[in-house]
Amino acid sequence: MTEAVRHLKEYQTRLQFEGDVVSNERLTSVDAEAEIRELVLDIDRKDFPFRLGQSVGVIVPGSPEFGQSHHFRMYSVADLPTTGSTGRPRIKIAVRRCFYIDDYSGEAYPGIASNYLCDRQPGDKVIMTGPFGAVFDVPEEDEANLILIGTGTGIAPFRAFVKHIYENKPDWQGRIRLFYGARSGLELLYMNDEKDDFAQYYDKETFKAFQVLSPRPHWTEQVAWEQTLGERGAELLEMFDDPSTYVFIAGLVKMRPELDKVFALIMGSEEKWGRRKAELVAGKRWVELLY
Repeated sequence: MTEAVRHLKEYQTRLQFEGDVVSNERLTSVDAEAEIRELVLDIDRKDFPFRLGQSVGVIVPGSPEFGQSHHFRMYSVADLPTTGSTGRPRIKIAVRRCFYIDDYSGEAYPGIASNYLCDRQPGDKVIMTGPFGAVFDVPEEDEANLILIGTGTGIAPFRAFVKHIYENKPDWQGRIRLFYGARSGLELLYMNDEKDDFAQYYDKETFKAFQVLSPRPHWTEQVAWEQTLGERGAELLEMFDDPSTYVFIAGLVKMRPELDKVFALIMGSEEKWGRRKAELVAGKRWVELLY
């Protein structure tokens, strides 16, 4: 079973350590409906065996009314790990403050882990475990083409992924096409006025990033995958035909049928896309991290 499809209860959480909150910064505009924050954490574990593309687990106090002593959630590391001022490993995670609507009462309940983390202040400690995964491995060949597709905080692992390539692989020649879905431009991470990390790669001949936004964000309409991907269908078709192309997807599980529909249109039929996707999966060139 791959890390991309495992359930939270299957992860080993006995080995725990503390993370000290260094900073907690809002990434989305105050005008955006979605509040997404970036937490910088110093890890109290000097042998922290982190690899690019992995996630960390966070263990927060649970809900006594539901008989939970603790609550476990996973977050992708959103940057290359560094060393903090105290010599400990330092990581970043992106957290969206979530609320859930009760199907019967219509009452909104705050997400346990997300609200706990979004409210942490510098100096606070967070119980952590992991790291887990390495879902997205950087291909060894510098000629590999990458199609990266993410929504919301799913963009976090791709931020570290792209940064690693352009900082540590100077001979990289393959095309990188990043498609980032959000309801509106205000909800984009690392591609907005507050923090535009991806802008530093816009002058790279091999890199292009595309926003995939909802045509009517206030109606909670789906992002326009068909329009944005369809407009670049010729290049995507060419890349799918190249045996050096990898497709990495991160975000909500509902993306899967939406992307299959669009790629079937690009390929010309569901049957053709089904065969091509099977080839990508079999060759370990199609990898999903969906939640």
